Amino acid sequence: MEKRVMTDSKRRKGLMAASALLGGVLVLTACNDNGASAEGSKKSQAAEVDKAAAQDASEAQITIAPKNGATNASINNDTKVTVTKGTLSQVAMTTSAGATVKGTLAADGKSWKPDVQLERSTTYKINAAAKDSKGREAHENSSFTTVSPANSFIGNFTPEDGSTVGVGMPVSINFNKPITDKKAVQDAITVSSSSGQEVVGHWFNSQRLDLRPEQYWQGGSTVTLKLALDGVEGADGVFGVQQKTVTFKVGRNQVSTVDANTKMMTVTQNGKTIKTIPISSGSSANPTYNGQMVISEKFKETRMNGATVGFTDSDGKGEYDIKDVPHAMRLSTSGTFIHGNYWGARSVFGSANTSHGCVGLADVKGANDANQPAAWFYNNSLVGDVVIVKNSPDRTITPDNGLNGWNMSWAEWTAGSQA
Repeated sequence: MEKRVMTDSKRRKGLMAASALLGGVLVLTACNDNGASAEGSKKSQAAEVDKAAAQDASEAQITIAPKNGATNASINNDTKVTVTKGTLSQVAMTTSAGATVKGTLAADGKSWKPDVQLERSTTYKINAAAKDSKGREAHENSSFTTVSPANSFIGNFTPEDGSTVGVGMPVSINFNKPITDKKAVQDAITVSSSSGQEVVGHWFNSQRLDLRPEQYWQGGSTVTLKLALDGVEGADGVFGVQQKTVTFKVGRNQVSTVDANTKMMTVTQNGKTIKTIPISSGSSANPTYNGQMVISEKFKETRMNGATVGFTDSDGKGEYDIKDVPHAMRLSTSGTFIHGNYWGARSVFGSANTSHGCVGLADVKGANDANQPAAWFYNNSLVGDVVIVKNSPDRTITPDNGLNGWNMSWAEWTAGSQA
C-alpha cells in the first residue's frame, strides 16, 4: 500500500488557502454586519429628528388661497390667508416684480386679505407666518397667477351707478366676449326693485343681455343690479371678473307720444298731460319708425351727417351734414333722434313731415334759448324716458335697435331668458 507523505510546502499552501477562504467569509460577514448597523443608525436618527420636530412644531395651521401654482385666479375675492390654532404674525404679498400689495389683518388675527383688486395676468407671491399659543412659529408660502384678459370677460352696463333715469330704462349689459353658457352668466346677475316688480332678462344675442319688468318701472323706485360674475365660466376657459353692486333711481313717470299723422307730441307725467308740442317727423320717403323708444343719450349740440346712416348723394357725401344740431336725444342705435331744428321753416312744425326719419321740434341755432319747444323738452327729459311714435307709415322698430325691448310682448321677452 502506497504511503502518502504531506510535505511542508504542501501543508503551508493548504493553510494559506484555508485562511484565505475563511478570511473571505469573515470579510463578507463583517461587511453585512456593518451595513445593517449603518442603516439602522440612519433610521434611528431620522426617527429622533421627526420626534424632536414634532415636539417643537407649531400647532398653527396656515391656509393660503388661491392654492400654490394656481392659474386663472380671481382678481377679486379669492385671495385670502387664514390660520387655525394660532394667529397670523406676518403676511407679505408682492407681485413677481417685487411690488408690495397692501392688505388688512383681521382684528382677531385669524385672517388677512388684500385691500385692492388685483391686476389681470399678474403673478403674485404670498409669504405668511403665524404663532400658536406657545409662541411657536409656522410658515407658509404660495405663488399664483391671475386670469388674463384673453381668459376673462366683463359686462359693460347701463345705466350708471347713482344715476336717475326714466321709467323705460332697462338694465342693458354688453359683454366684451361671446357668452356660450348664458344660464351660468344670467344666474350670476340679479336685478331687483324697491317696487317689488318682477325683473326678467332677455338675450338678444351672445353678447347682449337686457333686464326689465313687464311694465315700466314704477316712478320713484330704486333699482339694484348685482353682478356676481367673478369666477363664472361664461365660455370655455373664459371667466368673469366682476363683483359689483349698482343702484339707480327711477324718476317721475314721463311718456311722450308722437302722432306722425297729426304731427303733434303729447307729453304726460304720471298719466297727466303737461305739454303738447308741434313736431315734424319723417317724410313719406323716409318715415319715422313706430313703437316705444327709450332716450339713451342726450346732447345739447351734436353733429349729424347723413353719410353715417346711409343717406348719401351721388358723390358719396351725406345728403345733409349739420354740425350743430341742438337739443338732440337718441332714440335708436341706427340714428333716430328727437331733436331741435333751426333750419326748417316754422310753418312745418305741426303741419308737415319733412325729416329723414328723426322727430324735429322748433329751435334756434346755438341751443341757447330756453323758451324754444325743443329746449323745453330737452330740459324736462331724462335718459330712460319713453317716446312713443304712432301712425307713421314705417314699420315698428326692432327691439334690439337701441334700448327698445318694450316692443316685445312679455311672452316673447321671457322666452329669451336663460334663468
